[in-house]
Amino acid sequence: MVKFQRNDGFTDRSADRRWSGTAAVEMAMVLPVFVIAMLGIIELGRAIMVSQLLENASREGARMAILDNTTNAQVTTAAQTFMQNAANIAPSKVTVTINVAGSNSAPLSSANPGDLVTVTVSTPFASVSWLPPNYLSGATLSAIAAMRHE
Repeated sequence: MVKFQRNDGFTDRSADRRWSGTAAVEMAMVLPVFVIAMLGIIELGRAIMVSQLLENASREGARMAILDNTTNAQVTTAAQTFMQNAANIAPSKVTVTINVAGSNSAPLSSANPGDLVTVTVSTPFASVSWLPPNYLSGATLSAIAAMRHE
C-alpha cells in the first residue's frame, strides 16, 4: 500500500482511503474484455484447425477421385469419414461437391485421363464450434483440392 507523506513528515491516512478499491474497479473493467478476447482466440483457433482438416479431407477425396472405377459416393464417404475420425464432425454436417472438368453434375465415371477433378469439402462453423456464443456462427468453412484424372 502506498503511503503519502505530507510536508511535515506525517502520513496522510485519508489518501490511503481514496485508493482503496482501485484494483477491484480496474479488474471489473478489464476482466470482461480479457475473457471475450480469450474466447475469440479459442474460436479462431478452432476455425483454423477445422479449416486445415477440411483441406486434408478434400485432398483425400481428390486422391480417391482421380482413380479409375471410383464413384462419387465413394469419394463423398471417404471425405465425410475423414472428418468424422479427425474432428468428430457428423457426416451429415459435411458437404462434399465433386466437379469433373468444370461440370458440377458429371459423375466420375465420365472423367477422361487428364480431366481436372475438383473436390470441395465444407461445413458450417456453427456445427463445429466449441463455445456457445458462436462468434463465427454465420461462417461456412470450406476447402478445395484439384487433381488430374489418371
